[in-house]
Amino acid sequence: MVHKLNPKQNIGSWIAQIIAAIIMLQTLFFKFSGAEESVYIFTKIGMEPWGRYATGIAELIASILLIIPSLCWAGAFIGAGIMAGAIFSHITILGITVEGDGGYLFSLAIVTLACSLIVLFLRKHQIPYINKYFSSLA
Repeated sequence: MVHKLNPKQNIGSWIAQIIAAIIMLQTLFFKFSGAEESVYIFTKIGMEPWGRYATGIAELIASILLIIPSLCWAGAFIGAGIMAGAIFSHITILGITVEGDGGYLFSLAIVTLACSLIVLFLRKHQIPYINKYFSSLA
């Protein structure tokens, strides 16, 4: 059984996919260029420089996958994992406000996590093992 999204679900998914991808892509410059704030963040959590580069690469992969219709669920899954880690780091180590940003980076992580979870929910039938489970219930 092939599950198709209705037009509203499809538009909602694409909006969430694009928002999540744009947010992750716009942070790549700062991670890869060694911007002061990125270096500070990853130094504070004990992952500089390898964590900064690994996170940047993971965000790039997630962003690319988010714009491929058949693989957007994988991009959302990766993005949700990265953002859960970012939010956890903010709550436990960094604080909501980092270097006077007023919570901007924390807010971006929350929005990206929310968008990723929306995509995962809407596209749950595309996820291989979950699709198999839902198909057996029908």
